[in-house]
Amino acid sequence: MRDPVSRGLTQPLAWRLEQLQRLETLLDEHAEAIAAALAADLGKPPVEAHFELVAVRQELCHSRRQLRRWMAPRRVALDVALKPGRAWVQPEPLGCVLIIGPWNYPAQLCLHPLVSALAAGNTAVIKPSEHAPHTAELLARAVAASFPQEVVQVVSGDGAVAAALLEERFDHILFTGGGRVGRLVMAAAARHLTPVTLELGGKSPAIVLDDADLAVSGRRLAWGKSLNAGQTCIAPDHLLVAASVREPLVQAIAAELTSFYGPDPLASPDLGTIVNQAQYERLEALLEGARSRGQILHGGACDPSRRKIAPTLVAVADGDDPLMQEELFGPLLPVLSVANLEEALAQVRSRPKPLALYLFSRSEAARQQVLAGTSSGSVCFNDVVMQAGATALPFGGVGESGLGRYHGKAGFDTFSHQRSVLSRPFWLDLPVRYPPYAGKLALVKRLLG
Repeated sequence: MRDPVSRGLTQPLAWRLEQLQRLETLLDEHAEAIAAALAADLGKPPVEAHFELVAVRQELCHSRRQLRRWMAPRRVALDVALKPGRAWVQPEPLGCVLIIGPWNYPAQLCLHPLVSALAAGNTAVIKPSEHAPHTAELLARAVAASFPQEVVQVVSGDGAVAAALLEERFDHILFTGGGRVGRLVMAAAARHLTPVTLELGGKSPAIVLDDADLAVSGRRLAWGKSLNAGQTCIAPDHLLVAASVREPLVQAIAAELTSFYGPDPLASPDLGTIVNQAQYERLEALLEGARSRGQILHGGACDPSRRKIAPTLVAVADGDDPLMQEELFGPLLPVLSVANLEEALAQVRSRPKPLALYLFSRSEAARQQVLAGTSSGSVCFNDVVMQAGATALPFGGVGESGLGRYHGKAGFDTFSHQRSVLSRPFWLDLPVRYPPYAGKLALVKRLLG
């Protein structure tokens, strides 16, 4: 699959636009089937399934509109000693790239980075998650029908298949998933000196101060935590709430959850399912531990037969609580009281850098304090999750939450090599640069400093 890139066949704008059109046609022809597969794998309601496709379509539209400009050589000023001449940076494809997708957004997070890879003129191998088998099988069929095999392939299978793929030499690897597997991917890539982009997640906190609009904040937090049954890498993982507004905020979130999903959330068609039994049992154990300690503030119902867990608010006293040890990746939302913003920021700094950080406040000073006093993959003020929908904003983590970024031009750059080019004419060839050097040092110092 590297051959078309090596021979320069993927360089032209026309080739790249053709591949992006193939991907758009795939989405058009298989939209209903993708929605059905997502419902089968994750219980996604049609609206949430549509969110996945909309994200890919927006990336397609943005990339096609900007691609000619992204591909254009970028002129660079020359030092006096190199004149006359011209210098520029020329983006070129890396080659064949590997995209390893996750199970929580199994269509979007395979196809979204594919847009960037194709826009940059690469070929690609996609390894979808075996934990979303209906979507993986559909992607394999749809890609095979839409793309030449030497341009895009889907390789399905379990972790052993992924490990075998990682033994092959690729020109870039983009992995979305957890930190444990991310480390394995990076170690495997190191054997071939293959660059990697790792989208890993983490415990993304949401800080709510006493000047926030509690009604709007509660609505947005309730949505962000229950979207995809909480199985979203940038979902708010826990709340750090000013003590004076803790109770009214909990009431506001609880009221919104009831408005969203009714008095029996497990019966709601708008609440997704936990992806598999292992994930369900992990979350159920955390929930039952919190229940035994009397920490449940709202929710707590679960149905093992359908792997559904109601969005649940849990009172947490400190960072040592079992719910605060690892990313929850489910509809459980711990609520911690803090005295002020500085205490909240100290909590944030005590943990690995998160993929997302949220602040709900009207204060511009508080926003600047968050930006200056923390580090995270992204920051969003007075909302959650929506920053990932801004097509031109780079998406990625920092530290343990990820390495590298994509979306928009950042994705094009990730899958491109920025090639440096210098061109000089024959007509000026000063002898001072050539041996013998006797008597030339003073002139060289005057010319070059």
